[in-house]
Amino acid sequence: MNVLIIGNGGREHALAWKISQSPLCGNLFIAPGNAGTQLHGTNVAIPPSNFSEIGAFALSNNIDLIVVGPEAPLVDGIVDYFLDRPDLKNIPVIGPAADAAQLEGSKGFAKAFMEDYDIPTAAYREFDVDSLQEGLAYIEEQTPPIVLKADGLAAGKGVLICGSHEEAKLELIEMLGGKFGGASARVVIEEFLSGIEFSVFVMTDGENYVRLPVAKDYKRIGEGDTGLNTGGMGAVSPVSFVDETLMEKVEDRIIIPTIKGIQTSNLNYKGFIFFGLISVDQDPFVIEYNCRLGDPETEVILPRLKSDLLVHLQELAAGKLGTTPVEIEGKAATTVMLVSGGYPEAYEKGKQITGLENVVGSIPFHAGTLEEQGQILTNGGRVIALTSLGKNFREALKVSQQNADVVQFEGKYFRKDIGFDL
Repeated sequence: MNVLIIGNGGREHALAWKISQSPLCGNLFIAPGNAGTQLHGTNVAIPPSNFSEIGAFALSNNIDLIVVGPEAPLVDGIVDYFLDRPDLKNIPVIGPAADAAQLEGSKGFAKAFMEDYDIPTAAYREFDVDSLQEGLAYIEEQTPPIVLKADGLAAGKGVLICGSHEEAKLELIEMLGGKFGGASARVVIEEFLSGIEFSVFVMTDGENYVRLPVAKDYKRIGEGDTGLNTGGMGAVSPVSFVDETLMEKVEDRIIIPTIKGIQTSNLNYKGFIFFGLISVDQDPFVIEYNCRLGDPETEVILPRLKSDLLVHLQELAAGKLGTTPVEIEGKAATTVMLVSGGYPEAYEKGKQITGLENVVGSIPFHAGTLEEQGQILTNGGRVIALTSLGKNFREALKVSQQNADVVQFEGKYFRKDIGFDL
């Protein structure tokens, strides 16, 4: 099979790493890819937003399967683009169509979906600039902390937890005024849930589903989960507090009703679902849906997947998901993200990365890198995810941290406490 992966981050490097191991894999392309993905396939200089160029490349290179990494192309309708073109409709694209991708693309859509299908989530209301005064009044009725979420895609930075009514009111005004651009033209205000978060992933062909390993990521820039939100500073898998009892609740109350809701709503969904969950007194609630794999969770769940990912994706595309059982590695995995100085605020690119050849015992998944004249350079806020396996996450974490000291670039920063709360 000739496979095209869309995207250029750590998630896409992990997908390329895993798919390239399959005996089924023929030519593997990554558009646009990074300095790490080229170790497993061929990078192609096509932006994920250029559907026509992606389609032309797929035809001229006899692509049999397309795997979409990031959310934006899915929300913008890449699946629909292929289905609507007679010459492209027979090339399977792993991911939901635009209507189903609204589960991630619109917080309001997702909350209404959960309400319709009795899926446990925090109480909420949605406001726009015309209902600003109602929103300010609603804030007064809430007990802080108060959660504000930009309705649209905001690169993982559109969720604010406000400690007072005054802060929440100011943030609501700023968000509706364009703080996150068009993403915050509507804002969801929801009840704060106190508990511990975790991530559950499934693959679905719209009827059948299979579960992938459970993970937990760490979003805050500072140790002890302090400071600004990021795209993710590290992750662990499995998660010690997610036992069989909790997973049965997740399955019965969240996964199965979601799949049934997708069917009842006639949503075209053939891809990954990421359930961002929180356990409140051992009862699971949905914080958010994502319509693709998470990052950096992908960097810990794929190294724990023993079975052939490409076989599962082939079965998914054919509507036969589950024919081949999912096999999970018994070891634990931990990833530690090396980030650019200043991230998640202003940071510089183009810093030379050294020491990658000296990494031992970890897989360096490139998140924001490029190769230029034989040098590997930083090309993003999140630069390298160092994933290690061990008999438990602490053993794995020790190896990742040792290699975090080996890899060097100017301004490098990483959290040393991934998994601190487990």
